[in-house]
Amino acid sequence: MSLYAIGDLHLSLGGDKPMDVFGERWENHVEKLKDGFAEIGPEDVTVLCGDLSWAMSIDRAREDFLFIHSLPGKKIVLKGNHDYWWSTASKAYSFFAENGIDSIEILNNNCIFYGDTAICGTRGWFYEQERGQEHDKKIMARELLRLETSLKAAGEREKLVFLHYPPKYGSYECGGILSLLERYGARRCCYGHLHGRCHRSAFQGVLRGTEYSLVSADYLLFRPKKIL
Repeated sequence: MSLYAIGDLHLSLGGDKPMDVFGERWENHVEKLKDGFAEIGPEDVTVLCGDLSWAMSIDRAREDFLFIHSLPGKKIVLKGNHDYWWSTASKAYSFFAENGIDSIEILNNNCIFYGDTAICGTRGWFYEQERGQEHDKKIMARELLRLETSLKAAGEREKLVFLHYPPKYGSYECGGILSLLERYGARRCCYGHLHGRCHRSAFQGVLRGTEYSLVSADYLLFRPKKIL
């Protein structure tokens, strides 16, 4: 059993949102994802770090989630900034049950155990990048609460953290998230959100004892990254 991660599938199988307008890498990206998941076995687990579907409601995301369900192994999903289909975890689980989707778990205000390791995480946010608007300040406060709830739920287990937004990007640092990961001794943090030229400013390496990795789908050439 192995653990993988990839973010930003940006599916639109029930709609019309072609991704190749964002560059050659995105041409036929659904087929590339199928090929990328071919090495994953039925007992493996893949964390999907947000921006799963362009759909505006869970019902309109049906084809996208059926596609995710069809990919090998178990999937753990968290919310990204473009996941407008999201309302609550309970509604998502009800939708999954109604559509025979049993290979997907949701990471939201919880942690999920993978052997002796805890998978923790939340969406994150770019508060400082948004010029400190009051609305963004409230969103960031909620995200910090959700992340700490997830880390606390892990107890004494080794912690791997998965976010959508990068906590460090170029000269930007999200001090709240970096401090939480340091305080709770997170071994590793994977994040997505960054595409194209933004890859160049992604921080990858060790900071305050945590190893950071970018796992956006286009950065990984649509092949999930093995974490464990």
